[in-house]
Amino acid sequence: MKSEIRFADTRIEKALQELKNSKTEDKKIYDWICRAFEDLEENAFCGIRIQKKLIPKVYIEKYGIDNLWKYDLPRGWRLIYSVTNGQVCVLSIILEWMNHKDYERRFNY
Repeated sequence: MKSEIRFADTRIEKALQELKNSKTEDKKIYDWICRAFEDLEENAFCGIRIQKKLIPKVYIEKYGIDNLWKYDLPRGWRLIYSVTNGQVCVLSIILEWMNHKDYERRFNY
């Protein structure tokens, strides 16, 4: 099911722009995230669904989500997003991206 990409807040969108303008390894992360966006636009459910009981409370409190998905990026990075049904289309709401260590910490693994 096709979807439209949205950011949960402007801070996340700004962080992506900073990655884009980076001259370091962060530029690769930007490229990986853009590739993920292309996949999510084609199929919002191409990621891996995270069980409701494992959704960190911070996401529920901050964004009011009831579903959570992860998209595996190269080198252990993760793109975390939620899917919602808008008026006309499905939206993929980007919450954050993180390396594997931060992912494990966030999800208490």
